[in-house]
Amino acid sequence: MTKNSSVLKFIEEMKSIVNPKDVVWIDGSEKQLEALRKTACEKNEIIKLNQEKLPGCYLRRTNPNDVARTESRTIICTPTKEEAGPTNNWWEPKYAYEKVLGIAKNSYENKTMYVIPYSMGIPGSTFAKIGIELTDSIYTVLNMAIMTRVGKNILDILGDSDDWVRGLHATCDVDEEKRYVCHFPQDKTIISVNSEYGGNVLLGKKCFALRIASYMGKKENWLAEHMLILGIKRPGCETKYVCAAFPSACGKTNFAMLIPPEIYRKKGYKVWCVGDDISWLRIGKDGRLWAINPENGFFGVAPGTSMKSNPNALISTQKNTIFTNVVQNLDDNTVWWEGLDKNPPENALDWKGNPWNGKTSSEKGAHPNSRFTAPTKNCPCLSPEFDNPEGVPISAIIFGGRRAHTMPLVYEALSWSHGVFIGSSLSSESTAASTGKTGVLKHNPMAMMPFCGYNMGDYFSHWIKMGKMLGKNAPKIFNVNWFKTNEKGDFIWPGYGENIRVLDWILDRCENKTKAKSTPIGYMPHERDINLEESGIKKEDLSKLLEVDTSAWLNETEKIKEFYSIFKEKLPRELQDELKSLIFRLKNN
Repeated sequence: MTKNSSVLKFIEEMKSIVNPKDVVWIDGSEKQLEALRKTACEKNEIIKLNQEKLPGCYLRRTNPNDVARTESRTIICTPTKEEAGPTNNWWEPKYAYEKVLGIAKNSYENKTMYVIPYSMGIPGSTFAKIGIELTDSIYTVLNMAIMTRVGKNILDILGDSDDWVRGLHATCDVDEEKRYVCHFPQDKTIISVNSEYGGNVLLGKKCFALRIASYMGKKENWLAEHMLILGIKRPGCETKYVCAAFPSACGKTNFAMLIPPEIYRKKGYKVWCVGDDISWLRIGKDGRLWAINPENGFFGVAPGTSMKSNPNALISTQKNTIFTNVVQNLDDNTVWWEGLDKNPPENALDWKGNPWNGKTSSEKGAHPNSRFTAPTKNCPCLSPEFDNPEGVPISAIIFGGRRAHTMPLVYEALSWSHGVFIGSSLSSESTAASTGKTGVLKHNPMAMMPFCGYNMGDYFSHWIKMGKMLGKNAPKIFNVNWFKTNEKGDFIWPGYGENIRVLDWILDRCENKTKAKSTPIGYMPHERDINLEESGIKKEDLSKLLEVDTSAWLNETEKIKEFYSIFKEKLPRELQDELKSLIFRLKNN
């Protein structure tokens, strides 16, 4: 399908190592994909579901030892440890290549090598980047065909260029002791061995779109971020777009697909989803920051997704979706997971394929990290601008974490560098679902800690540099916290669709339609400027949500100082100054 010498050379080199029986190029046609689905069903790699109720949908069960991203075995391979930084696992490239390719040796024997040419972003656009993944897994092919733009046309666009990301996935024995996902930023190469779980084998996702792309962005003056993109149409106004970065368990997908409460819908408010997970941001010809969602699908967590919590996400899964590690309802050959509804099936198989009765079993039927891979085009609130190769202009960047105390509902950065400080010191408290313990505070700068492909100190400097390049066109930066609790431990803010009330204030600030009060931590809303109409929220509760506790914030600065210390001389002077200024303002308030 191509005469590109760099592509053909890579394939031949990998063939000589993994030793496949044959090679199949993925052309992106529905005919070929349907044949692969049929083959995978025959091999019991996937299970065809009820095609009347879930047309085009399939179920996959992965090895029980392989159900999530393996962060401890995700490695950045650079010539020096300093280049990878203190937040990444590091290997020297020569050692890494020998190690993982040694594990992959002859692992494709009697298997087919599938060659997947794919584009992250609209093929041919300024934003787009091309990758080629080699895999021995049909499941991986089918997921990549949903999550990215796959086909022969990608090779046509690539032409003779050497500017593409190399990827090798070898399922091997799914041995967790020999499982590694290695990234070589300088070589634009990713090698994943001994996994079959999506986050480790869909190399276009976190591996390319964040770890490799973040390094590309530093070299080429753009940003690859773990951010959703949403558009907000307010009555009488043009649609405005914001990016938002939240760590896990902070309602990121729900926010991306937000449904405004009825009072806002009646007024004409509409929220559009451009993306729920990853943003690539470039400075446009007009000097503003523009963003695209480089993906073409949703790789969402199933448990907790319902018509009540996120109807847009659930509707997105109703056709042409691959479900991984959920319950199979044997009565009608559909799927179920905890939180879907209150009617678990009694005649079912759990995520491991064992008989399961949802009425009597004390064990969960779906794995807590079970997934759905669904096409973005299925989303009822997908933005009309999703396929715009120019992207969308960004008015605001929002950071947020799960904090029971200290952090107010919303505040605005004093400047771009102060906003970078806010993002770089972002922290969130754990939930029982994620760590088994609640309230454990973990720093996760820009929600990028597991996904930055180089030294995070240099990453902060790159953010500072981007702000200087943007100048007066830089978007305003905000911090939000939907999770503040009262004395009883109950959430004060209702969250979900009610978050439009905070977005409304954020956009008013971006358009200079409202004033804010200056506080030691940043600009904050006057209580009168947060619309509580028909919200059920009391004014005294709003006061608690917008409270700035000086002593708690001084304690917060000590935690930030301790976290910053790991970056040593790589920490930008601007962030050191912002921390000192915050402490000064707090002490002299």
